[in-house]
Amino acid sequence: MSWFQRIKKVRLWPKAFYFALAAISLIGFLDLAFPPPLAKANQISQVVLDHRGQPLRAFPLEDGRWRLKADLDIVDPAFIDALLAYEDERFYQHIGVDFRAILRASLNLVKAGEIVSGGSTITMQTARLLEPKQRTFGAKIQQAIRALQLESRLSKREILELYLTLAPYGGNIEGLRSASWAYLGREPNSLTPDEIALLIALPQSPEARRPDLKPESAIKARARVLRRLVEKDVIAEDRALEAMQTAAPKRRDFPAFAWQATEEARRRAPHMQPDIYTFLDFQLQTRLETMARDVVEELDDRAQMSAIVVDIRTRNVLASVGSARRDRAGGWLDLTNRYRSPGSTLKPFIYAMAFDEGLAAPSTHISDLPKRFKSYQPENFDRTFRGDVTIAQALQHSLNVPAVHALEAIGPSRFAASLAFAGAAPRLPNRADSDAGLALALGGVGLTVRDLAVLYAALGGDGIAHSLNWIEGESASAVSEGQTRFLTSQASRKVLEILKSAPMPDGRMPTVLTRDAPQIAFKTGTSYGFRDAWAAGVSNGLAIVVWVGRADGAPRSGATGREVALPILFDAFDIATLTLRRSNGGLNVGEEMTGVDPFTLANFERDKQPPEILFPPDNSEIWQDKKDRGFTLSARGDGELTWYAQGQKILANRFGDSIWTPTEEGFYLLEVVDKSGLSSASTVRITQHAQ
Repeated sequence: MSWFQRIKKVRLWPKAFYFALAAISLIGFLDLAFPPPLAKANQISQVVLDHRGQPLRAFPLEDGRWRLKADLDIVDPAFIDALLAYEDERFYQHIGVDFRAILRASLNLVKAGEIVSGGSTITMQTARLLEPKQRTFGAKIQQAIRALQLESRLSKREILELYLTLAPYGGNIEGLRSASWAYLGREPNSLTPDEIALLIALPQSPEARRPDLKPESAIKARARVLRRLVEKDVIAEDRALEAMQTAAPKRRDFPAFAWQATEEARRRAPHMQPDIYTFLDFQLQTRLETMARDVVEELDDRAQMSAIVVDIRTRNVLASVGSARRDRAGGWLDLTNRYRSPGSTLKPFIYAMAFDEGLAAPSTHISDLPKRFKSYQPENFDRTFRGDVTIAQALQHSLNVPAVHALEAIGPSRFAASLAFAGAAPRLPNRADSDAGLALALGGVGLTVRDLAVLYAALGGDGIAHSLNWIEGESASAVSEGQTRFLTSQASRKVLEILKSAPMPDGRMPTVLTRDAPQIAFKTGTSYGFRDAWAAGVSNGLAIVVWVGRADGAPRSGATGREVALPILFDAFDIATLTLRRSNGGLNVGEEMTGVDPFTLANFERDKQPPEILFPPDNSEIWQDKKDRGFTLSARGDGELTWYAQGQKILANRFGDSIWTPTEEGFYLLEVVDKSGLSSASTVRITQHAQ
């Protein structure tokens, strides 16, 4: 090489360097100017879950599509292994485009004269889902470029989760989790070979293989996937053959429990947060919903009810029933958040404030005789007067004149301000003289079920008021910022002791009392014209409020809080005590802050074990081939065992067997209790197939 040629070659290096630098800069500029359209990845269906992660309700997108965000932590690893073996074996090795797979697909095309295998990676398929285009060569090139962009921005895990979020599964179903709920009725955390193969086959041709509309095509496609997985040693041949015999699944409903409570949780959560964890307890919520439906069936056809259960220590909402039935008037409303006249349910707080002011004590005598307070002359509910009574007797029998007399001494405006300060601001009549008056003592204002829950939780929490917590992220403890000293501890405890000794309705007391549980400190209320029937109570670390009435506020003749709402309150405490005792390992819900003895089991023995359920096992799915088909429940335990389905006792037949006959499809809570009060539970799903 001559000297001149060497100089010329050296001078070419800066040009090549600058050319490469310019090319890289151009690519970088184009990448920034035209980023991959990731906005779709944030358009996710929201799922509201209970405190253990059990889904309560899923919400579709505005266009009606179900697109649940995928999470590899709740996906069966066997599915991921099978998916990658079938779709993209080198997913973790390539850069978004697998040139080896493209070469192999091209050679197969030349040899066979038709497409035998594709060269698209999961990253390229994700790019196509983000930016759908007709399948042309140009579109393939664009997908490859987008795949490279995705690989530069996201981790492999994020790309795989994005693919499993957007993959189509037929109709309005998008994503693995959506498909698993739509076709299998559960999360994809534990899948059988037939389910794995079906969920891999569907995205390839979702409309032609929909198992609910075209089961034959779905079964054939599933079989092809299974044979391929056998070839790749992912699934054993005998298991694949067995999986091929399984019928195609039907379309199922998405979870739809706690209808109004999940709306409230969604309102409180950050915008478009995919999974919203609440403090609700799935088993308690579903059992209360079942009880509410049964209750209103025995009332007139326009009656509704609502109820709320609060953990006093944390102020977490453990269950909230906004309405009993959505097929009745007002059923779509959240009646826990509608202002109603609280009747006599505020009387305990009037007397508690009187105790705090040193105006009275439980043994203080007060007159229950006709009395006019300026232009206001109250009467007792039974229109009789009892003369000289103690404050304790006046509260236990819900006498009106003494309560108004006590409120006059405190000052109605001051009392109303105290309620507002505690977080339960009363809605005053909409008129010019809207200052709180003495009618406040008898329910002459508007409060909600939630407001009363705040007040009664404060009564059970040593007088500390705190807002209710619905979702994780809100304050999880009553002893935190935001707490308010509403009543003194001494006044709260005095009122609770009085309410615990209130007379029970004839022939009715909570079942938990028969198991040496503490009494319930309860108060009932009935609004003017029998429009609202109330019962509120504190016991066992819980505050529960029940309302019964019509959504339109119309009267229900003779429907009092004592006769209508109080039995429901007792049932609610029974359900809550039994359910939460089991889920908390036999312990109380929270630390008792009122001096009321915590719940204890009868005949407690340290080494005693609860019954063991043999059938049906927990989290199982049972096929009921006939609607009248019964199932024999089986458990191993100490002595005689009693079974309950959704809180309803199952009577044993003459042979001593407990036969359970589900009436419809859906989730059920079965519970077995031994003679010592120890219990175990099993959640099952009933599936019915038409003959």
